[in-house]
Amino acid sequence: MNNKWNIFIYKWWAPVYDYVFNTGLFLRARKEIFDVVSTEQGSKVLVIGVGTGADLPYLLNKGYKITAIDYSTDMLKQSKKKFADPSITFREMDAQQLLFENETFDFIVANLTLTVVPDAKKTIKEMVRVLKKNGRFLVFDKFVPKNKKMSIGQKVLRPIIKVIGTDIGLDFYEVYKIVENACEIIEDKHVMMKGLYRKILVKRKDR
Repeated sequence: MNNKWNIFIYKWWAPVYDYVFNTGLFLRARKEIFDVVSTEQGSKVLVIGVGTGADLPYLLNKGYKITAIDYSTDMLKQSKKKFADPSITFREMDAQQLLFENETFDFIVANLTLTVVPDAKKTIKEMVRVLKKNGRFLVFDKFVPKNKKMSIGQKVLRPIIKVIGTDIGLDFYEVYKIVENACEIIEDKHVMMKGLYRKILVKRKDR
């Protein structure tokens, strides 16, 4: 996967994305992962890979100052159509190179993002850089189950699935190693599809 290919793929995904990833199991999963996640009023919240805005309803009307970014202009257009809210600032931006100062945000949401970007390690490193000390980031995504290896089926399908814009063989803890000295994992919870999709909540240490 690379940025040019992702732009092409998500141009086609944009009109139908919600019919796949914001309905049924995915809709129930989003409601579950945001059910007990909150931050203080006035908090600066960054939504990385906002896509069509599926996560935004769970962040609105809580007094947050939301910045929502995506590399795909087509996906951003979908979000802007649905959420003309003054608390949200939409920006086209590469998650691997965030155009923000260090320690800007109190809370970061990066759902279905790490398995889409070309370099997940660069992305998580940037997330931690722009996160304030004691700030948290939330990830809901598909990863290889903890302490397990990919199945033969996953190994066969992985290169094929990558062509449509996502990676089914990413190990979160392999990615997390690059920031583990600066962070602590608060929660790692199975959400759907027998643990393939997980909710992971991480806090940046105060040092």
